[in-house]
Amino acid sequence: MLKGRHLIDIMDFSVEEMNEIFELAHEIILRREQFSHVCEGKLLATLFYEPSTRTRLSFESAMIRLGGKVIGFSDAGSSSVSKGESIADTIRVVGCYADIIAMRHPKEGAPKVASMYSPVPVINAGDGGHQHPTQTLADLLTIKSIKGTLSNLKIGCCGDLKFGRTVHSLIKAMSRYEGNSFVLISPKELKIPDYTRKEMDNKNIDYSETDNLEDIISSLDILYMTRVQKERFFNEEDYIRLRDSYILDKGKISRARKDMIVLHPLPRVNEISYEIDSDPRACYFKQVKYGMYVRMALMMKLLGIQ
Repeated sequence: MLKGRHLIDIMDFSVEEMNEIFELAHEIILRREQFSHVCEGKLLATLFYEPSTRTRLSFESAMIRLGGKVIGFSDAGSSSVSKGESIADTIRVVGCYADIIAMRHPKEGAPKVASMYSPVPVINAGDGGHQHPTQTLADLLTIKSIKGTLSNLKIGCCGDLKFGRTVHSLIKAMSRYEGNSFVLISPKELKIPDYTRKEMDNKNIDYSETDNLEDIISSLDILYMTRVQKERFFNEEDYIRLRDSYILDKGKISRARKDMIVLHPLPRVNEISYEIDSDPRACYFKQVKYGMYVRMALMMKLLGIQ
């Protein structure tokens, strides 16, 4: 049972529990009207300490589509945080109002701290460059829905792998399904962190690293693009130098398999050319839709709603 649980790290849930969420999400997709009132009387609090469009609106639309309501803030400066209130006190107070909380914070580990004090379930909606577990659930539901499986796939992760929390969570989750392998494509300055590499080595995850997308794109089942994140850089010169490292255009995708799919957690800057949007392999806007459905299923499970 997932009722009353927190989701801070994708590893908090077993493969069986994730599959339960995916099954419920598929039911919602097929019979959305039947779920439009299941969360009547329930309240979601969205506590977003850093900017977000997709994730915040995805959570909010998910709860509203289930018949519930939403409170919260999208700017920490407009909350009591600006007066020096601690996360522990904020979460205790908000837990008196809401039935479930979605929290995004620039500091790694902040949602974990919040979960230690919260009287209601806390969902990590992204903490710094660390984890983004609901994006991973969205990614997996997209892959399962389009490819028909979560096993025996070759996944290319391209771009900012150092600060890209979505990539860190994706590797963790997909490595739990059999036969998956990873190709990590990035400039040397944006390679995966040493702790992530160590985890992959300890778990004998099948991966390789390269700085050349064109050389390996033809071998991939999935290409997971990420943007170079300006907000994670202390030096603007480094950002400007690295931001255009990999741009997926018609020339590059022409080398790919016809059934390869391109995913991206969004927002994109210029790492995927707009000319790719009409290609049937471009699935990043479908990914957005699946993200809403999987968050609907997740909140139902954590609230114990059948």
